[in-house]
Formats: sequence, C-alpha cells, structure tokens
Amino acid sequence: MKDQLATRFALPRCLGLLGLLGGLTAGCSDDGGVIDSPNANAGGHGGTTSGTVSNAGSSVAGNATTTGTAGSDGQGGGAGASGEAGGGGSGGGGSGGIGGRAGGDGMMIDADGGAPAGPASERHTARPTGTVPGTTAGYWEYLPPHYGNGALYPLLLFRHGLGENGDGTMQGLQKVLKHGPPKLINANQWPETRPFIVLSTQESGSGCPTAQEVDDFLTFATTKYSVDPRRIYLTGLSCGAIATWNYLGAHTDEKVAAAIPIAGDGRPAFMKVGCQLGKVPIWAFHGLADTDQQPAGSIDPITKLKACTNPAAVDVKLTTYPGVPHDSWTQTYDLSNPANDIYAWMLSHSKP
Repeated sequence: MKDQLATRFALPRCLGLLGLLGGLTAGCSDDGGVIDSPNANAGGHGGTTSGTVSNAGSSVAGNATTTGTAGSDGQGGGAGASGEAGGGGSGGGGSGGIGGRAGGDGMMIDADGGAPAGPASERHTARPTGTVPGTTAGYWEYLPPHYGNGALYPLLLFRHGLGENGDGTMQGLQKVLKHGPPKLINANQWPETRPFIVLSTQESGSGCPTAQEVDDFLTFATTKYSVDPRRIYLTGLSCGAIATWNYLGAHTDEKVAAAIPIAGDGRPAFMKVGCQLGKVPIWAFHGLADTDQQPAGSIDPITKLKACTNPAAVDVKLTTYPGVPHDSWTQTYDLSNPANDIYAWMLSHSKP
C-alpha cells in the first residue's frame, strides 16, 4: 500500500464507492456550436468542434459517442508482499470503472476506506520542492475521496502557463492555483465524482517544460501514487500545452491514454513523428483571436492528423472559440459549456 495517507487520513469516513464510480461515465461530446458531423445539433457556447475517430484502421468523420459496457466480475488480486491474497470483488461499471480491481499490493479494496469525502480543497496539498523523495519538482497533489483504499486511480497531470513558473517553494506554488484544475480544486469547484489523482507541477525554469521533465515526473508519479497505468492523462495550457504536445511528439502513447492541450503549438510534434502522433487521443482547444499562440498551432496538427491513414488517428478533436483571445482554458476546464466535458472524454479512453 502506498504510504502518503498514513498520517493524513487516520479516521476515514464511511462512504460507498458508488459515488466515486458515478463520475466514470464513458463517452465524448462536442460543444454545442458548429460541428462537422451531419447529426450535429445547433446552439451552444460558440465553439466549433470537429473530430475524427478511427475504427479498425478506418477513419470516420464527425464526433464519436462511446457508451461504457458493463464490467465483468472482478478477478482476485495477486498475493501481497506479506503473502496475503488479494480480493477482487464484483466488477462494476464499464470503460473507466474501478469496480473489481485489486489494490496495487494485492490487498482487498475497502469501499469505505481511504481519504474522506468533503470539500476538494481539504485533499489538495502543496508539496514544495525537495520535500518528496523521488522528484525535485514542487507540485500540488489532489487525492480523490477513498484514495488509499486499495484501488488504482486515474492520473491527471496538469502543466501551467509561463506566467506561473516559480521556484517550487510553498510561496511559489501559490501561483499554480491561478488557472486550470488546481484553481477549481482550491475553490471547491471540483466534484467528488471525478476520480482523478490530480498533480499540478510548477516549472522552475524560464521557459516551457521539456518532454523529458514531463516524462520524468510521470515516472515518479506512477511509482509514488496508486495510479492505474492504463488511465494516465495529460493536459496543459499555453506553455504547458506546448509541453504536452512536445511530450507526445517524443513519447506518443508510451504512457498517456489521452491528452488535452489548450492554446499550445503542436506543429513541431507533428513534424517530428507525423501520423504516429495520432496514436494518442488528442482534443485540442484554441481561441481564434489568440495573438500569443497562433490558432494554427492547434488547427494545423489536428487537420493533418485527421487526414492520416497509416496509421489513422485514434481520436482527434479540435474546438475553437471565435473571438476568444489567449485564455481559451477557463471555459474549457470549468465546463462552462457542459457539452465539452473533457473529463468524461479522457476517462472514455484507456490503454489496452
């Protein structure tokens, strides 16, 4: 069992796992604007979304809606380090569910155990640089309700923009709370039903994070936390979106099951690996009035990925916001238009 909750959650509340599982609805949907699908509905929040999903190597235009299938009974877990056999339980839910999963160390999942429920900010912890063995990064750690109960959880790694760079100290980490998931979590606007472990790292340099920095932190996170290796997700805004694209250009689908780059530039990544970039499901967002990062940084790579046939892109989508400048992330992360549910979309994708 991972050790990070040993002192923080000695008296967990008794809440069923069903509330957690409720947030694992599979499926993806475009925003309510103009969609390049013949079955698109009018109305919405003014965005324009297009998507391509491949099926057995063929490319299908339009948006795909995926419905999770019922899970089979869970298998018994492997023996733990102490020799105690792990239990399975019954397999609940479809794609993205955690029912029936044995703990990472072979222990039975305790549906009522782990981190208590309550305001999201109470499970949001600053980890200043140098305080956590295995990484030199300073970061924010969010743990979902019941984390530590023996189950494995999806990981969402968030990378901020250039303006939030800092030294990773407790004071410096306050800048990371300005945008994106850490802002929502700190304001208690993050539903308990979202099952992600959310780690928001701070870049200590003067530029954007490198692909190697992103990969190193992912390696650390999957060792330190109870992460489901099939459900690792990457998102970032502006400089963080550039880092997201560059990571995908260097590592494609080695670890990441899906990515959400917002106001970034994926052209160098596509130039580097071409259609191989489409092995990772990508949903890109950009404001069409962005003068800091040209909209072409999202439009061009997604357009090219949608035209790929060898291999065809797994699932690539683009949402653009007419009249919106560089900040196209606020309305994306806070789901101002619920039709653009990036969290459900990410959970609809997992690695084999």
